[in-house]
Amino acid sequence: MSIASTNTNYPKSRDGGSVQFSTGPRRAAIRGLLALAALTFAGIWVPAAHPLRADTDYDVVIYGGTSGGVTAAVQAAAMGRSAIVVNPYDHLGGMTSSGLGHTDWGRREVIGGLSREFYQRVRTYYEDGDRWVRESRDDYLGGRHLRPDDDAQWGFEPNVAEEIFRDWLDEYGIPLVRDRLVRGTGEGVLMEENRIVAIVTETGETYRGGMFIDATYEGDLLDEAGVTFIVGRESNDTYGETLNGIQTGNTINHVFTVDGRRHPPRPLPEEARVDPYVVPGDPSSGLIAGVNPDAGGADGEGDHRVQSYCYRLCLSDDPENRVPFEQPDGYNEQDYELLFRAFEAGEERIPWLPARMPNRKTDTNNRWAVSMNLVGGSDEYPLAGYERRREIEKKHEHWQRGLMWTLANHERVPEPIRREVGQWGYARDEFADNDNWPYMIYIRVGRRMVSDYVMTEHDCRLERVAEDSVGMGSYTMDSHNVQRYVTPEGYVQNEGNIEVPPAGPYSISYRSIVPRRGEAENLLVPWAVSASHIAFGSIRMEPVFMVLGQSAATAAVMAIEDDVSVQDVDYATLRNRLEADGQILYNGNEPFDTDSLSGDLIVARDARLLGEWTISRTIGPYVGRGYYHDGNTAKGKNAAEFAFSVPRSGRYEVQLSYTPHRNRADNVPVTIRHADGESVHSVDQTQSPDIKEVFVSLGDFPFSEEETVRVIIENRGTSGYVVIDAVRMIPVDE
Repeated sequence: MSIASTNTNYPKSRDGGSVQFSTGPRRAAIRGLLALAALTFAGIWVPAAHPLRADTDYDVVIYGGTSGGVTAAVQAAAMGRSAIVVNPYDHLGGMTSSGLGHTDWGRREVIGGLSREFYQRVRTYYEDGDRWVRESRDDYLGGRHLRPDDDAQWGFEPNVAEEIFRDWLDEYGIPLVRDRLVRGTGEGVLMEENRIVAIVTETGETYRGGMFIDATYEGDLLDEAGVTFIVGRESNDTYGETLNGIQTGNTINHVFTVDGRRHPPRPLPEEARVDPYVVPGDPSSGLIAGVNPDAGGADGEGDHRVQSYCYRLCLSDDPENRVPFEQPDGYNEQDYELLFRAFEAGEERIPWLPARMPNRKTDTNNRWAVSMNLVGGSDEYPLAGYERRREIEKKHEHWQRGLMWTLANHERVPEPIRREVGQWGYARDEFADNDNWPYMIYIRVGRRMVSDYVMTEHDCRLERVAEDSVGMGSYTMDSHNVQRYVTPEGYVQNEGNIEVPPAGPYSISYRSIVPRRGEAENLLVPWAVSASHIAFGSIRMEPVFMVLGQSAATAAVMAIEDDVSVQDVDYATLRNRLEADGQILYNGNEPFDTDSLSGDLIVARDARLLGEWTISRTIGPYVGRGYYHDGNTAKGKNAAEFAFSVPRSGRYEVQLSYTPHRNRADNVPVTIRHADGESVHSVDQTQSPDIKEVFVSLGDFPFSEEETVRVIIENRGTSGYVVIDAVRMIPVDE
């Protein structure tokens, strides 16, 4: 176990895998005692951390003026508690106000509470016709981000997002200060008995509080508080996953390809291969910068790498609002050699993803093999000191500015691409005080806490459901590429891009946003949550960040009121408050409470399945961890047999569970084999079950304890999806 450090030569595990860090309670306590002694000597009074005192400066101290930091502060204030936002970033709102106007939501219906209110405020803002200065609202209406029948608007300009966040804090009188935590010296966080007393910033200010929330992308506060975390990709073996660690086999998007194919053949044909060497065909000339000699291990093995970062560029094609792309100082065309070679190998697509935002602007993201991401350039960032981080940011900025000029001007770029890109430029009225460049780099992942519940691929696939949900994720399990390497065949390829949808909206555990027991007892973490690399890739969306920020603040206030640690907050009470405030915690994916059911129950996964069945959790409620359906195909070939042994002979009622929908079959044949023979029933699965909204009764029948009871569901003769979930047997005399 290594100790986290701001030293840029950070440690790696012995096998080269991801690194788990634990500064531990002992180190944190030593830090706190030293800092407390220094403050006492200086004549600064620090209140006892536990029990809470009425004269604590703030009830809740939020470190990080991100979107989730804002919703946390607003929620605390709405619950009648004092809050302050200490923001280490230049502007308020994090990535939401720094170019990420293209909202990645997954399923919009699971975005509730203050998170949805933000997007409703965006819609209200743009309902004023005067806001549309470069196009009309009708021109924008009807697309993905603004639909006539929606209560929210999901696309917006960066300056609008920051204005809404500022107004929100002003409405509640929440103070906002611009300052950075002291890091790496042991003096940035004052602790006493596993509780944070105060944080200390570089300007020498001390912010004392009862509860603390780390709303940074990097997880800087949790590190200084001695909380265990990890950086990099775990191995698949760590949590029994399939999409973690090195993923050469599963990386099929945003790679070097042929004929613009989304899923290129393996290996690539000779004419489509991009040579990795400085002098093509000459290994002795060395590899092009940024290309590794191999993938670093076998697929599924862990490593220290993190997915690539970029800036989300706000561009405009309005001549009156367009700042032309210029060649940056120190431009070196060799930096873009892989881009040129990709074009020469047949790539014809523009390597960008410009999502349309209001007033003829974009949120422009990475796309294809060589694009906005500086692949491999972010590994060092999460643990780096402030100065080193700034150097990494400037390197990314230089890369992207050079890329935009190259795409618009360089002779080795195909002319159609130059012509299209040349019509665009930086939006003149955005980031005006920063040379029209976004304020923040897109930190797609930093530290990730390791707590008593680690969100994993199993949660995203709904193979398990957290019983203490504080919000829902629904976006694709998404990782951008982490590296470039030389394939066994000798050409360059990208590795790390994974895009696998979850099985449906899934619950995010409360335990994943609080440290494990024995660590910081008054800290909540709504961004750097306890999650594996691939699960975090789904959770890491800004709407979810705002959801978890609100939930974290709610729990913080409850911990204050009940005088307990965050680990001991009563979940039933927390859930009631979250749902009362509009949070969506399960959306039909909460398993039915089978403890309240009498009789014997068999769920679909324990039945004998014949043919091809697909597990799903899209529509609830259901009894098991998911139901199965036939995909409305292979009619007459699928069946499911539920076999029971009754404890004594007698009559039993047979009940069937399924999830209804209009696309279901209305004539599902169900056969019950009993002591008097067999009975066949036809079940209309388009209709809602009438017993607990889950079961329908098929009648009661005589069964013998000497014979196996069999209930058989088939898809023969059906039109529509056939669903199997569970079968229940109930003695009629009970």
